[in-house]
Amino acid sequence: MTTIDPRQYIAPAGLLENRVILVTGAGAGIGRAAASAFAGHGASVILCGRTTAKLEQVYDGIVAAGGARPAIAPLCLETATEPDYRELGESVLAEFGRIDGLLHNAGLLGERTSIANYSATSWNRVLQVNLTAGFLLTKALLPALRESPSASVLFTSSGVGRRGRAYWGAYAVSKFGVEGLSQVLAAELEQTSNIRVNCINPGATRTAMRAAAYPAEDPLALKTPAQIMPAYLYLMGPDSEGLTGASVDAQ
Repeated sequence: MTTIDPRQYIAPAGLLENRVILVTGAGAGIGRAAASAFAGHGASVILCGRTTAKLEQVYDGIVAAGGARPAIAPLCLETATEPDYRELGESVLAEFGRIDGLLHNAGLLGERTSIANYSATSWNRVLQVNLTAGFLLTKALLPALRESPSASVLFTSSGVGRRGRAYWGAYAVSKFGVEGLSQVLAAELEQTSNIRVNCINPGATRTAMRAAAYPAEDPLALKTPAQIMPAYLYLMGPDSEGLTGASVDAQ
């Protein structure tokens, strides 16, 4: 069997034809690039984010490029309650009948300071958005995911979620949690469903979050979100069937 390097994957044009994929944080950065790439390869995309105006811009771009008209699902992961997630899951199931892909992309950087100086308010915000929201959204969408013949759930991890690094605080801890959540869910679903669950580490990418974390870094030295999409397309498409519980580098 040929081993595919996700970083070098060349996606065929109709890779995601007839698939329904929800992307969080779809209004900018990697989420926007992923939503556009998925739509460009045939998927019907559900754009999830907190700023409707940004989601509408992504919507317009996808339609202008000839993609299927996306759905827009405004949701603030910081303040949404479990009933809000349940309502979203029910609406997705009612409108589409299933969901074939879920990309947990939204995230907060939080403070870059020592644990001794880290504020509890910032800690709770970061854990809520980066970890708890992923748990609640996945739980709410499991009925729709189970209706897919081959569903892919993809969590966004980080290098600091594999080995802790000083001054990364709640962000690093949240990404360790994401890796654990992904592994637990993958193990639970592997023998009981057609759902695979993996993590992706985008690496150093030209985004606003990266600029905030590394203000002295030259952004032109980094890959753009569009340039790291091969791994995302691989993990969302049928060529990654059978791969679950893994943590993949996009670069």
